[in-house]
Amino acid sequence: MPYTASQIFDLVADVARYPEFLPWTAAARIRSRKPIEGGEEIEADLVISFKVFRERFGSRVQLYPEAGRIDTTYLDGPFKYMISHWEVRDAEGGGCIVDFSVDFEFRNAMLQRLVGVVFDQAMRRVVGAFEARAKALYG
Repeated sequence: MPYTASQIFDLVADVARYPEFLPWTAAARIRSRKPIEGGEEIEADLVISFKVFRERFGSRVQLYPEAGRIDTTYLDGPFKYMISHWEVRDAEGGGCIVDFSVDFEFRNAMLQRLVGVVFDQAMRRVVGAFEARAKALYG
């Protein structure tokens, strides 16, 4: 991406602002914040709304700014599990490289099948929303 690693890190770390730009994110609330070795840990709730589906889920987000890493683990809500990782680093010649991975499974088998059908398209929209947000903030 044509932005610095710290800009993208800050954008991803600002969970409270996700409803402003992320598709299907209806609300966000920070439960708590505490320092951890090398960074900060927040617990947050997101409300996801998609057609008739509306669910709140909680996650623990560990922010490591010097390492350019954000690790998210699931706390509670409609998933069996959910893990995501972000890594951002400055690229030679400018800009940055962003690695993102997410793995999850819903408790509800019908919902899992529904999401499975549109997962790739949904992830493209989510990544596109982060790219558009970066352009709006830093472009």
